[in-house]
Amino acid sequence: EVQLQASGGGSVHTGGSLRLSCAASGFRFDYAFIGWFRQAPGKEREGVSCIRTSDGLPYFADSVKGRFTISSDNANQRVYLQMNSLKPEDTAVYYCAAADNDLRGGWRNWRAYPYWGQGTLVTVSS
Repeated sequence: EVQLQASGGGSVHTGGSLRLSCAASGFRFDYAFIGWFRQAPGKEREGVSCIRTSDGLPYFADSVKGRFTISSDNANQRVYLQMNSLKPEDTAVYYCAAADNDLRGGWRNWRAYPYWGQGTLVTVSS
């Protein structure tokens, strides 16, 4: 059974940092894409970042480039999203998602990820 568990959300002020963690099991973790998506109230689900676990290749949305980093710990089957210089517009529920090593439509296409974890809420106040 595939399981993904996101954690690490919280409330910070503008400029603060948080590290989200996604713990995964039930699939071949070292040959997958692990993505982070977010959804704010009334807005579309948005791709934030993704990592190809076979070689660590990262992908980032333009809105978070230079502020967020993504990394994977293949031995422990975890992916981390380090979020620095947070802004109020980063406020959303963040989800991690997984796909086997074949993303149709690109990493931002949330429909390409068959496996999803529960969300973790990130709130950034000004």
